[in-house]
Amino acid sequence: MSILDSKIPEGPLADKWTKHKNEINLVNPANKRLIDVIIVGTGLAGGSAAATLAELGYNVKAFCFQDSPRRAHSIAAQGGINAAKNYQGDGDSTYRLFYDTVKGGDYRSREANVYRLAEVSTNIIDQCVAQGVPFAREYGGLLDNRSFGGVLVSRTFYAKGQTGQQLLLGAYAAMNRQIGRGKIKMYTRHEMLDVVIVDGKARGIIARNLVTGEIERHSAHAVVLGTGGYGNAFYLSTYAMGSNVTAAWKAHKRGAFFANPCYTQIHPTCIPVSGDHQSKLTLMSESLRNDGRIWVPKHKKDVEAIRNGSLKPTEIAEEDRDYYLERRYPAFGNLVPRDVASRAAKERCDAGYGVNQTGEAVYLDFASAIERYGKEQAYVKGLDVNDKKVVTELGKKVVENKYGNLFQMYEKIVDQNPYETPMMIYPAVHYTMGGLWVDYNLMTTVPGLYAIGEANFSDHGANRLGASALMQGLADGYFVLPYTIGDYLAHDIRTGAIPTDTKEFDEAEQNVRENISKLINNKGSKSVDYFHKRLGKIMWNKCGMARNEKELKEAINEIAELREEFYKDVFVPGTENEYNEELAKAGRVADFLELGELFAKDALEREESAGGHFREEYQTEGGEALRRPEFQYVSAWEYKGKPSEAVHHKEKLTYENIEVKERSYK
Repeated sequence: MSILDSKIPEGPLADKWTKHKNEINLVNPANKRLIDVIIVGTGLAGGSAAATLAELGYNVKAFCFQDSPRRAHSIAAQGGINAAKNYQGDGDSTYRLFYDTVKGGDYRSREANVYRLAEVSTNIIDQCVAQGVPFAREYGGLLDNRSFGGVLVSRTFYAKGQTGQQLLLGAYAAMNRQIGRGKIKMYTRHEMLDVVIVDGKARGIIARNLVTGEIERHSAHAVVLGTGGYGNAFYLSTYAMGSNVTAAWKAHKRGAFFANPCYTQIHPTCIPVSGDHQSKLTLMSESLRNDGRIWVPKHKKDVEAIRNGSLKPTEIAEEDRDYYLERRYPAFGNLVPRDVASRAAKERCDAGYGVNQTGEAVYLDFASAIERYGKEQAYVKGLDVNDKKVVTELGKKVVENKYGNLFQMYEKIVDQNPYETPMMIYPAVHYTMGGLWVDYNLMTTVPGLYAIGEANFSDHGANRLGASALMQGLADGYFVLPYTIGDYLAHDIRTGAIPTDTKEFDEAEQNVRENISKLINNKGSKSVDYFHKRLGKIMWNKCGMARNEKELKEAINEIAELREEFYKDVFVPGTENEYNEELAKAGRVADFLELGELFAKDALEREESAGGHFREEYQTEGGEALRRPEFQYVSAWEYKGKPSEAVHHKEKLTYENIEVKERSYK
């Protein structure tokens, strides 16, 4: 048996999940009261898992570093959540969602997991409607849908431009019910700093109370990580400032394999970097690409005039604009997948057509949509469709109803009215498809340790389609983990409470205390942010939208040197036994400095281009990603003391239900 046993059930693809549920072990309701489960992270994946497991009867201990689960980064998701309900009657189906997800992931996803995701997607919508999530509705009362990149149907359910927030409030309400019943014990302002392994099984965590600095031991029969992605390794990203890799990385150091770290999603629709003062970037939802048209000027003289302020973008004639996505990908146009749209924007800006002062921005223009919607509304109301002022006002109202909060956010940040002048956008780090390796049951290579949502690698391959993050997080938490964890916990109904006064907990706590002491007593001269920014520049310049062998080798060496310098010269003010955000940040950056090296190492090993991993040496004549069949596997890295010594394992990916072919969006 391979060291990577994915435990995929036998039988036809469409029957695997049903067959698996029928055959796995269950824990009866009376016995669930005897079992404790720790859940770290309370975003959509962790929050939905905590609520569901507690509803089933397990005793749940939930941890988050925020002051409330409501502040999880899931709240930032804007555009929507995918599900194969086919409300539009436009040809969608479970198989079509499965196919689009595997193709969008550049044939680098695990087939069985993705089919299950598509299969349970419809249940998610029903669950959330029952919770009161205010999805947009069409005139007839059915839930409305919109399109997202990489698909030819409308399957994305949404709540204006704040879908993540509304879904999180649904999960949070479900959690609160269980907190009120005493089935969830909530630990806010707590950060997990180690996993405790007893007799080869995950049996607890060491956490730091971020308010008091106290180090705490917490035990359980299983540990679930729903701690999100590691995109903040790039420093500038669309992630919340606190998002980090620490929980997953500590699990990796305790034996959980880390899979596909080099697969990072670059989102094409972010507000561009404005200067060195910035600490994060802001996303403009992909849903805007439904109605916005992306372009740059055709002529360099117009680009120069825009940059020096002598020409407005609205003054450029239609024939002098290059709608480059529509030109290159006529079938999908502005709704190509994120990796394709991001690279196309980079190509235009690298060629000198970027429209802001840094030369790293393209336009996202709503003038056509405003006119189209305005004429439709004028026609409905019996008004003059040739009255430009009336049409513009009516069109703006339609656009405002669909995207108003996003337009408002853009204007507050950029101080330009996007109804009057095109938005400026540029790609930025947004999501990580890599994460802890998990099997079909969502268990890592450490028995009893599970990873769900963005913290695992399993569903998106080399590129995530828009609106699939929320789908995966809620699928894992509401509909997959509650079944599969029972198969493992069925063997623990007579184990009794896990004690914390054991040598394993002693050793783990000592390890945490030593790491904290090392940071707090290091009398260096540079701030944590100084090192984080330097790491971010290495990551973006050499491991970002495009990579090559020479620069990846440089990045590996530079990150290792930077990590050494960090431990010699970082300065962390304050003490360990108090609220000390700089200390918490130092620990997270220390982990990023290790992950960054493994990231570059993984990217160097993968000698192909696929989705979010674009190696300059492996591209077609037209500049598209060039996959190589010998790399049709999952990279899973085993920790052996430091990133440079990590051992590479491979899970071969097979496709029995999809023909692997050119990933064309033309």
